[in-house]
Amino acid sequence: MAEPASAAAGLGGMSTDNAKGLVLAVSSSAFIGVSFIVKKMGLRRAADSGVRAGYGGFSYLMEPLWWIGMISMIVGEIANFAAYAFAPAILVTPLGALSIIISAALAHAILQEKLHTFGILGCVLCVVGSITIVLHAPQERNIDSVREVWDLATEPGFLCYAAIVVAAALVLIYFVVPQHGQTNIMVYIGVCSLLGSLTVMSVKALGIALKLTFSGVNQLFYPQTWAFALIVATCVSTQINYLNKALDTFNTAVVSPIYYVMFTSLTIIASVIMFKDWDRQKPTQIVTELCGFVTILSGTFLLHKTKDMTDSTGPSLSTSRSKQASQNRFAIEVVPLKYRDSMDEETLPLSLPKADNRYLMEDFPVRYKDLNIV
Repeated sequence: MAEPASAAAGLGGMSTDNAKGLVLAVSSSAFIGVSFIVKKMGLRRAADSGVRAGYGGFSYLMEPLWWIGMISMIVGEIANFAAYAFAPAILVTPLGALSIIISAALAHAILQEKLHTFGILGCVLCVVGSITIVLHAPQERNIDSVREVWDLATEPGFLCYAAIVVAAALVLIYFVVPQHGQTNIMVYIGVCSLLGSLTVMSVKALGIALKLTFSGVNQLFYPQTWAFALIVATCVSTQINYLNKALDTFNTAVVSPIYYVMFTSLTIIASVIMFKDWDRQKPTQIVTELCGFVTILSGTFLLHKTKDMTDSTGPSLSTSRSKQASQNRFAIEVVPLKYRDSMDEETLPLSLPKADNRYLMEDFPVRYKDLNIV
């Protein structure tokens, strides 16, 4: 009878704290997904009256629509922050993928930003890979004091990671952004994702401090709490700046999933290093996470390579096929001979150069003559 009682207790836990975390996580994804679209609309309006954010302008600060999007994102982040206080990360983090779906759907409907079919597949692969990694990531350890988090953050392993992240972000900001920020989508998103992994670690520390404080164990007297708060403020303000540049420069439907993938991947790496979760991992978990990373890389590659492609089969595609066909000494499109009397120059797929006509006359003398192509 002890086992059913334990199971019932577990179900009871799912219906209370975990249920609250689930609702907060879904709400967070909805607010964040909408914020991408509303902020992009505000950036577009601001670009009509001032210097674009992608070129260093800050006219969007005077645009009410951008502030609505910013408030929506803040509400979403607060809900996400609260979700981690009620539910484990293994439940909350995968639900962040919902923001990608919401953002892509609204970008398609409102902003008229289209994704190629392979881009949609890349988006799906990114989400599947990220969920696979998160679902098989090890459980976080229980923390009883903000000082314990500070001790973990100041160990050599995480200090080395933090130094690499900060150095990489500074190199991107001061050397790569001026030259490639407007042409390579990975530059702006790279800055946001790198600093985002440090932000999440600091947010977890603040969440623990606030939760313990509300439960009666005051953590606000510790200087470590305010140090983590300063790190959060610095990283978040920098992330907002470069995320605005990314949204103003590139397709929202592409920015959102790539940012999600890089941010999630780096956050998991930071969490594993800081909390030493690899000590409790099984070989099957490691293999599954590697498969998830390969899936993410595949999806990111598809998104990056197809961001400027369309599914149109218009004149440009027909012309490309026609040129390829003429080079291979084959006819472009053979129209049934019974329609040849109604054909004119405008209905022909493409006029061939005389150098290629000679080959067609040699290969298909009768049909070519009947079509009267000169």
